[in-house]
Amino acid sequence: MIKMRAAVALVSVALLACACGTEGSVTADPAPPAAASSGPASTSASASPAPSASPETETDAPAATSAALAFSAKTLDGEPFQGVDLAGKPVVFWFWAPWCPKCRSEAPAVKAAAAAFGDVEFVGVAGLDTEAAMKEFVQGTGTGDIVQLADTKGAVWTKLGVSRQSTFVFMKPDGSTTKASGPLDRDALDGHVRRLLGR
Repeated sequence: MIKMRAAVALVSVALLACACGTEGSVTADPAPPAAASSGPASTSASASPAPSASPETETDAPAATSAALAFSAKTLDGEPFQGVDLAGKPVVFWFWAPWCPKCRSEAPAVKAAAAAFGDVEFVGVAGLDTEAAMKEFVQGTGTGDIVQLADTKGAVWTKLGVSRQSTFVFMKPDGSTTKASGPLDRDALDGHVRRLLGR
């Protein structure tokens, strides 16, 4: 009887020892999968942001560019104008109205900046009045050297999210934009254009 109890006790101890060993291996085994899973996770964390970030930047920027520049307009000279022709270029959009005194006061700064920064496209977007009034404004301010769009229906204003004059939209070649409300004097406008160019 005593031998039997001793044998049962010995078997119990042996089973307990095996169970502890198994437990130890169970806790040890998850560690490699955890390390393995953290390995791929860190690989995907390090690899996925880098590849996915750059493709997203590359694919999102053209999408944003094409969305913002997906418009057709007519210049005050009667020529057709396609927004997509500006894709990949630094652009300054100047939204103005013929009767706006702020717009008239900043016209010399716009003209001077367009002449000084030849690598930037300047596009005037006239609205909120008739074409005749727009043409008078351009002639009176001497801003006919830059492209001037006759946006009588406000389609370009809406496309670029502009709701009032005078507003400037500065678009980088990647399609990202910043806005500034006028009037802007020469120094302020030049500062915005330099930031647009990363100078």
